[in-house]
Amino acid sequence: MHKLLPADYIVFFIYFIAVSAYGYYIYHKKKSATMNSNDFFLAEGSLTWWAIGASLIASNISAEHFIGMSGSGFALGLAISTYEWASAATLIIVAVFIIPLYLKNKIYTMPQFLAKRYNDSVSTIMAVFWLLVYVFVNLTSIIYLGALAISSISPISFEWSIVGLSVFSIIVTLGGMKVIGYTDVIQVLVLLIGGLVTTYLALSLLADKFGFDGNILEALGVLRKEAPDHFHMIFDKSSPHYKELPGLSVLIGGMLINNLAYWGCNQYIVQRALGADLKTARNGILFAAFLKLLIPVIAVLPGITMYVMHQNGMFQQEMMDAATGTIKPDHAYPTLMNLLPAGLKGVAFAALTAAIVASLAGKANSISTIFSLDIYKKYFDKDASDKKVVRVGRWAVIISMLIAAIVTPALKSLDQAYQFIQEYVGFFSPGVLAIFLLGMFWKRTTAAAALAGAVLTIPISTVLKFLPTWTNGAFPDYPFLDRMTITFFVIAIIMIMMSLLKPNKPGDTHSIEVDKSWFKVSTEFIIGSVIICGVLVALYTVFW
Repeated sequence: MHKLLPADYIVFFIYFIAVSAYGYYIYHKKKSATMNSNDFFLAEGSLTWWAIGASLIASNISAEHFIGMSGSGFALGLAISTYEWASAATLIIVAVFIIPLYLKNKIYTMPQFLAKRYNDSVSTIMAVFWLLVYVFVNLTSIIYLGALAISSISPISFEWSIVGLSVFSIIVTLGGMKVIGYTDVIQVLVLLIGGLVTTYLALSLLADKFGFDGNILEALGVLRKEAPDHFHMIFDKSSPHYKELPGLSVLIGGMLINNLAYWGCNQYIVQRALGADLKTARNGILFAAFLKLLIPVIAVLPGITMYVMHQNGMFQQEMMDAATGTIKPDHAYPTLMNLLPAGLKGVAFAALTAAIVASLAGKANSISTIFSLDIYKKYFDKDASDKKVVRVGRWAVIISMLIAAIVTPALKSLDQAYQFIQEYVGFFSPGVLAIFLLGMFWKRTTAAAALAGAVLTIPISTVLKFLPTWTNGAFPDYPFLDRMTITFFVIAIIMIMMSLLKPNKPGDTHSIEVDKSWFKVSTEFIIGSVIICGVLVALYTVFW
């Protein structure tokens, strides 16, 4: 069952050597006589639009998409795709309104924005929080889910999977953002090809089951006919899945807040575009939005296909959790991968590894950037040379990955690691977004208000989550995305009131420069955005 054949190992090693060799080539080709910090952390002026777009997607897609999203496709259906398709629309908003403010104000890190707009206290509190979340939540969860996935489809043990992923990611990250950006192009190609191969296998198996001799177009028709309830994008309150994806909140509520915080105020993501000029950054983000439209094809469709096959008597044993005897949706994707023929299983294995390593490298680079520029250079060695800052950054990569690898096995005690982590990281997103948006677009927002926003987000989110239990159901048990909406507006109102009641003193204003002309976009960008929005409208109309 969990066996890689010689052909699979050959394919995987070709991928491994290709990524390593290309990274080495980029590192030496683009290496300046003395690599400065902007080169290492931002690849200043070196990344093309297609490298930026590919890197955004490679950093974003990881094991949780292949394993978790396929599992959700099995359980919920196409509706889980809203995480991807809503992101495509959000990326356009970020490209038009948020990226220009960072680039024109020469912002390189998110804490730097907070220091420039508010003060060092707000900046440092958030920098420390981001570092803790990135190391103990994000890195550990990516390594955990990745090691779980790899050990389920190969003879490599969970522990050795952790070691392999950590070491491979360190190698990629130490070359700096240039190497990450350009190797991510290979990672995305492998990721898409491997994903499409697995989707094709699933549909062709389904076609065979229903007598259509591997015709995947007929298989798509079978899916709609056999699982009509799995092809609704918007759930109403009568749906058992309403709490996970609450109605229109997936379009205009908590999902938008979640996405804007993730794509617009997150070092890990934004960093890819911060070293480019505005036109290149925008085109890269638009390219990422196009790629986002494709992700449900490789991540959600296989899960729905497995659901239909399971309902028709196939894979009963494989989908069962041996310990509890219940159906485990997250087994859908590994089961499919184990059915791939020799060679193609190696491609899918490489795709999964590519997704995990690219995410880990992106996170590690952001940890190193924030630690070096916003903590080390600011508080430990203000006169540190660029060479020393880069060296500190590299050590930050190695130490953070080592800490995460040591902590990762502890996540085995969590039943649903990804959902648990998503929800609790989401406790902080509404406050982050309120601090950034008000800081960008309302000059009267004070540092005291921003500090209050940072401090109050987690308590407010916690109260909203546990109040129904504490009041024995007297207080409504809102879905997670709706709690994010409420928290965002409560924080924004508190910040506005504090800023109005105790405004900045003359000369005490830290404002970010904003010019309306920055929001003008090229004709090509408008055409691309209209196409993406048109596709989204069509998808939501057909599958409402």
